[in-house]
Amino acid sequence: MTKTFDFSMELNFTDAYKRSREMHVALREAACLQAQFPAVLTPIQKSDRLAGRVEWGAVGFSPHNGPPDCGYAYFCNEPKIIDAIENGAIPRNQRDAVMDMLHFWKTETTQSKVEAAFTEEMIPALPRNELASLPCNFKPMIAMPLYRMAGVFLDYRKLLALGLPGLIAEVTSCRDRALADGGDHLLFEGMLTALDVVVDSCRFYRDQAITIARETQDDARSANLCALAGVLDKLTVASPSTFYEALQLTWLYTLMCGSLEIGRMDSFLGDFYVRDLKNGVISETEAISLLHSLWRLINDLFRVVDGRIIIGGKGRTNEANADALALLTMEAARTYGKSVLPQLTLRFYEGMNSLLMEKALSLIAEGYTFPLLYNDDVLVPAVTNAHDVPEAVAEQYMPLGCGEIVLDHMGYGTPSGALNVLKALEVTLRNGFDPVSGKQMGLASGSLRDFKTFDDFFTAYKKQLVYFIEVLADQEDLEYVVTGKTAPFLYLSMLYNDCLARGKGMFAGGVRYLGGSLETYGNVNAADSLTAIKLAVFEKGQISAEKMVEALDHNFVGYDRERRILLDQPKYGNDDATADSIMVGLHDFLCNTVRNQRNRTNLDWYLNVIINNSQNTTLGRWVGASADGRKAGAAMANANTPSGGNDRKGITALINSIVKPSPTIHAGSVQNLRFGSDFVSQDRAKFESVLKTYFKKGGGQAMVTVINRGDLEKALVDPDKYKDLVVRVGGFSARYVELCKDVQLEILSRTTY
Repeated sequence: MTKTFDFSMELNFTDAYKRSREMHVALREAACLQAQFPAVLTPIQKSDRLAGRVEWGAVGFSPHNGPPDCGYAYFCNEPKIIDAIENGAIPRNQRDAVMDMLHFWKTETTQSKVEAAFTEEMIPALPRNELASLPCNFKPMIAMPLYRMAGVFLDYRKLLALGLPGLIAEVTSCRDRALADGGDHLLFEGMLTALDVVVDSCRFYRDQAITIARETQDDARSANLCALAGVLDKLTVASPSTFYEALQLTWLYTLMCGSLEIGRMDSFLGDFYVRDLKNGVISETEAISLLHSLWRLINDLFRVVDGRIIIGGKGRTNEANADALALLTMEAARTYGKSVLPQLTLRFYEGMNSLLMEKALSLIAEGYTFPLLYNDDVLVPAVTNAHDVPEAVAEQYMPLGCGEIVLDHMGYGTPSGALNVLKALEVTLRNGFDPVSGKQMGLASGSLRDFKTFDDFFTAYKKQLVYFIEVLADQEDLEYVVTGKTAPFLYLSMLYNDCLARGKGMFAGGVRYLGGSLETYGNVNAADSLTAIKLAVFEKGQISAEKMVEALDHNFVGYDRERRILLDQPKYGNDDATADSIMVGLHDFLCNTVRNQRNRTNLDWYLNVIINNSQNTTLGRWVGASADGRKAGAAMANANTPSGGNDRKGITALINSIVKPSPTIHAGSVQNLRFGSDFVSQDRAKFESVLKTYFKKGGGQAMVTVINRGDLEKALVDPDKYKDLVVRVGGFSARYVELCKDVQLEILSRTTY
């Protein structure tokens, strides 16, 4: 039987938007939030110790938490609505109104407004969803705008210190001051309404918990629900004073503001935990039970690339208390079992409590893909330089999503663009023509045969990259401008420096640092291809330019000799001077070109991120054969990692290669390392020594999987027996058997040490 969708919330939301369409944007957003919450909040489930679940509507408002591919801010999930219409899954009395709603949002979503503002330079270079949406990984293209305001890291310390009543008092004071000074008092009126919505949502869940407690026959469950109701009731009238209350407020505010990240939980919750522990308010077992509930909620509601919980590192307040909670958090991860979320992240530095790293390595050695490891001794100076901020600010760096780096509640830098570096090389070989789509896609700078030297060709390729980088930087700048005019993002603005003090919304001049980032894919394949072109075509003359492009056009069918020559050229990842120098040269050019965009935009920073997720595989589907010997449609290398199997000279050579690209000029680069579980169990000391050497040599980050290659091979044959096999894909973890087949094969191709 076809499920019937009730679009009452969406219709109410749309009506609220229409009624307030001509009002101040803060009042309009507040009216829409009233229509959205608690309507999209879903019931407390049997195992929940924390309240807060959500099923986002087909229409709504959120920075980056609408249904898949719905954009951001004011969004509309066209496919879901159209599917319901086609299948008769709408109450008959709603059909006309739903059709009208669908037509209304076609030009009223925030994404549609950004696309409508595209400049003449953007239109030919960037895809748009004017008529129909299609995920980027189904399109052969070089540059892709990504519509989202991702990477929300709120000032939780402020939220927990003030609580909802204290935050209301602060915003009220700001409103009164704005009224007296002639400032934008309506912004603060909107905030006050938004905070009332949070209070109402606490009461919504409080009443629900009381009702379920009365109905259950389980005394223990009833007691837990009564305790939860008491926590929620307390939060409506006072700031949290216990670990439980602080955790509940953290979670519900996170959910409602649309954030997908938790942040430095040990820093802002450590004092609550240690105080409760000392006073007998909570036990370690009880605290772990509450964290397990948080783990379940994150796994149920967040996507695999999100849910960052960060522990350890420089710049934490009351480090001893933070360490106590960090250790408890890792124990909660261990006892919860192997899962794909949350993305537990350990920041570490020389001189930090050694128990944290010991615990982390024990988890990793047992086959957990968490915690992810971030080296503050490398990354704090790197962030200081790349983001151009003081060291004290850089100490508050936050990895988000797949590994992009922003600044905790001070600096926002959503990754809103992607560049297929290998695709750009593909069209440069052919005078800007894309052989996959059969269209002119890039600059017409000549074909490979037209260049007399490799340097001339490399210069043309760089011009191609500059063209698309500038367009994407301009698009990110434009996205912020349009977004700032559309909505102040009330929940975010109240907990980001310096929005309240400036009396401005997040993206309209409020936040202290407004940056951006550009994801790049295929960097390693492009570098290896450049090495092959330089050596085989220009220096050794093993293949003519015409013959090489011909071989690529035919996907090497009938060109075995040419492919073997290309495969035999030096490859990044083997500590080869030639291959690594070209990789470093490309890396430096990309990162510096992206970084320099801040000089021609309004962004405080704009930085490259080399954080490949499974997009190295999905985007690779639309790139033809490449000069590194890779065949058409095959996966590209993941992030800063050599292409699968190309690192042939051992772990020492690999480490020597991957530490060469500088971390000081970008906003994140992930490094996936895989070790065999047999090796780790038999020689734990050597395993730890390898990681220590990597970090001592300048390694900034490591995502480590400990698993035998044989288990991956067996999982492909008998997936039902390996449902709990969790692997690192790129910037996220996933159950291996649930991945697409080509993603599985790309992971299998990686070297296991």
